[in-house]
Amino acid sequence: MVWRGPRSGAVRPLVGRSAEREAIGRLLDAVREGLGGVLVLVGEAGIGKTRLLDHAAALGAGVELARLVGVEAEQPLGYGALHRLLRPHLHRVDRLPARQRDALNTAFGLADAAPPDRYLVGLAALTVLSDVASELPLLCLVDDVHWLDRESAETLAFVARRLHADSLGLIFAARDDLGGRGLFDAMPQMQVTGLPATDARELLSLAVPGHLDTAVADRIVAGTGGNPLALVELGTNLGAEQLAGVAPVPEPLPVGRLLEEHFRQSVAALPADTRTLLQLMAAAPTDDMAVVWHAAGVLGLPAGAAVAAVDAGILNHGAGGGFRHPLIRSAVYAAASGDDRRRVHAALAAASDPARVPDRRAWHRAEAVLGTDDSAATDLDAASDWARARGGYSAQALFLSKAAELTTDPARRAERYLAAAQAHLASGDHAAVQPLLDLAVPALGQPAARARALRIRASAELFNARVDRVPAMMLDAVAELADADPRTTRELLYEAVHAAVIAGDPVYRATSGAVSEAVIAAPPEPDVPSWSPSELIEGLALRSAGSYRSSVTTIRAALARLRSAAELRNTASPFSILVSIAATEVWDIEAYAEIVSRLAAVDRAHGALYGLGLSLSDLAYTEIWNGRLAAAEALYAEADDYATAIGLTTHGDLRRGLLFAWMGREDEARAAVAMMEAVAGTYGLGLLHQLALHALCILELGRGCYDEALRHALTVYHEDAPSQANLVLPLLVEAAVRTGDRRTAALALERLEARAPLAGTPWALGLLARCRALVAEDAEAEQWYAESIDLLGRVPLAAEQARSRLLFGEWLRRRKRRSEARTHLRAAHKLFEAGGAALFAERARTELLATGETARRRVPGTRRDLTPQERQVALLAVSGLTNAEIASRLFITTSTVEFHLNKVFRKLGITSRRKIAAALDPKDTP
Repeated sequence: MVWRGPRSGAVRPLVGRSAEREAIGRLLDAVREGLGGVLVLVGEAGIGKTRLLDHAAALGAGVELARLVGVEAEQPLGYGALHRLLRPHLHRVDRLPARQRDALNTAFGLADAAPPDRYLVGLAALTVLSDVASELPLLCLVDDVHWLDRESAETLAFVARRLHADSLGLIFAARDDLGGRGLFDAMPQMQVTGLPATDARELLSLAVPGHLDTAVADRIVAGTGGNPLALVELGTNLGAEQLAGVAPVPEPLPVGRLLEEHFRQSVAALPADTRTLLQLMAAAPTDDMAVVWHAAGVLGLPAGAAVAAVDAGILNHGAGGGFRHPLIRSAVYAAASGDDRRRVHAALAAASDPARVPDRRAWHRAEAVLGTDDSAATDLDAASDWARARGGYSAQALFLSKAAELTTDPARRAERYLAAAQAHLASGDHAAVQPLLDLAVPALGQPAARARALRIRASAELFNARVDRVPAMMLDAVAELADADPRTTRELLYEAVHAAVIAGDPVYRATSGAVSEAVIAAPPEPDVPSWSPSELIEGLALRSAGSYRSSVTTIRAALARLRSAAELRNTASPFSILVSIAATEVWDIEAYAEIVSRLAAVDRAHGALYGLGLSLSDLAYTEIWNGRLAAAEALYAEADDYATAIGLTTHGDLRRGLLFAWMGREDEARAAVAMMEAVAGTYGLGLLHQLALHALCILELGRGCYDEALRHALTVYHEDAPSQANLVLPLLVEAAVRTGDRRTAALALERLEARAPLAGTPWALGLLARCRALVAEDAEAEQWYAESIDLLGRVPLAAEQARSRLLFGEWLRRRKRRSEARTHLRAAHKLFEAGGAALFAERARTELLATGETARRRVPGTRRDLTPQERQVALLAVSGLTNAEIASRLFITTSTVEFHLNKVFRKLGITSRRKIAAALDPKDTP
């Protein structure tokens, strides 16, 4: 039920709860002051969560209130609860940006479009609520969160995580078990427990109309554990003699499940027609009492059937009055017999309009079935398509699971269980996938269906367990499919290669080479669209199979094709990771930056925050290599922000190992590397292990610890995995030369000389020239250093060019050519200092001092006081975007953009966005 303003009827004084009151008061104060806030109240049934929401509503002077109660019977209806919350404000939807408007209308079944991304729906909901709050601060009170449909719960959790400066507050109330979702885990929570004895006795005395014996009061307080609802129910319903100590009180006292039994007994004492009406209300949607009364007419219930329930305190007084407490609703439904439930669901199905609410009608019809019913299963199947079209994948999975239970034919039942597993995978509920596959697989007769089941299981494995197990599972699916479906076979093989490249060797029951050989042996795919990753994956397969020359040719052609493609699409396997691996394998920084930037734009437009976060993290590497470490940090911060928004665990600074290494933040770099190694070992992520070693190489080179750098680089060299092995080759040459290990330097240079010319990019050839200079005799070294600096200056690799300048300057100084050395050392020092590469800046400074020039350490300026999000908002404002456009881009509200810009103005000492560019460091501006 959704209503605006406090609940009608008398409200008993709130006793105790000082900590909870303070928290609610602080949240309301923040909302009134223009900020946002969220609070999650967690506790057992009857512990007082609803009463605290009533208290918050009573304090809501000057604040608009909206209340929403989750209802168990509505859980299968995707976005149903969200629709109830936003229904008073749907007239505002037309003001939304086009994509948000389309997403929300589609989710609510008001438009016919492709299924929307759930986070675009979340942004639309946030924008609507923020728009309401812009007129009057808004407080949303959400009770029984554990009964919300999954899509609504995810959307409201997203909204809560994006609050900042929105005059909008949300208070959630849920039982201790939030359904295992973890959606609200990272939010401010308060565990609501029983009242202390003094407060409990006071509440009990308020509920007792006559004399209360002290010993009886103590017995009730101790026996209920201070549960407020139990105290009030006992004080109201125990006999006067029991309360006075003349007659015994019941044993045990009704608390928790026994409290529900108490409500069941109260309902059982009502007339039969009243009980049936209550069962209808418990099973029906709370926002459509017309359906309840229509169903009551189907069952022949009299108009006065509700009177006895109102008199007994089961229902609230007044028109449209609902259950007095949410726990009564669940108790009524749980207490109904199977026959009674089927009867009321049949009546509700008959009362539901199949054109307006086909999903509700199908669900009620299914709940009315005893045994199997293929006709009802068909209706559910059709309703599942309707749910999927709205982006309600959890609802789709529930409809399909129920349809499978009602299906007579074992093969058709298995297909529906399989489709339900696929829907759960799409919804992100990976834990639900395995049980459904176990039900489906034994009866799957067709190879294509069995292969699909293996593919779904492997995809779930990516999230639930180890990536290194996925390639073998995909190969099993290929073997199951045989020659039945060449296109699906290639898709399976592509996913196997992708997983194998990320996992590295060894992989479970296979090798990367074996996976790659399978791809190479497969017949070519006809009519490949320009945006397809197929050619890129074939190139990586050739690399893993040992055909390096062919792999480079294929990867370069694939990158060129993607750069010229009119459109790009992100695939189920995050495309940006493949592009980053392939582009670094052939040292193509321009293709890397361009393609991944376009993929990020696609993800941003569609609200695909998981893929967007990965794309931004991949783009951060391009900023690191270009010496823009603050820009890289901003990208990581944005990626982390989106991960938090969708409820993902970010593992601390897992992604920032290389960034911290370049920055010279040794303790943080080593902590990040330790985390990377731990996660790599747990989830079978060989690529992450290689990235960790790369970070350590940079850190030790910056510190001048060449023996350590050599040790880490040699590990990467011997593993020779795609991407990182090539990037570490110049680091290995440098470390080997500095330690006097000429043999290792020669081996690394030999591999680089074989590979870099095949790539032929300025990045590849510039690094090759640097390494040739490091091992060359004096007569040749100068030429190679100059060539390296020239080549690396042609592409956005300022940090790599500065490293070549540093090495050249060191080389010149050691040959007493101090004036020439200063030119290169000064340029290297300037870039390292400006970018924040502290260790390399110190190396350059020390060398400059040795030439006789004074170089001061940098003192960070005002711009360093900007948070990553403030800097990001500032840069977007500089680029010409409006506040609304910035908000849409960053999945925040316009009021939050204004909040950040005001802080930017204060910190930079300016009064206009036109002055931001001049106040920021030039390295940070586009």
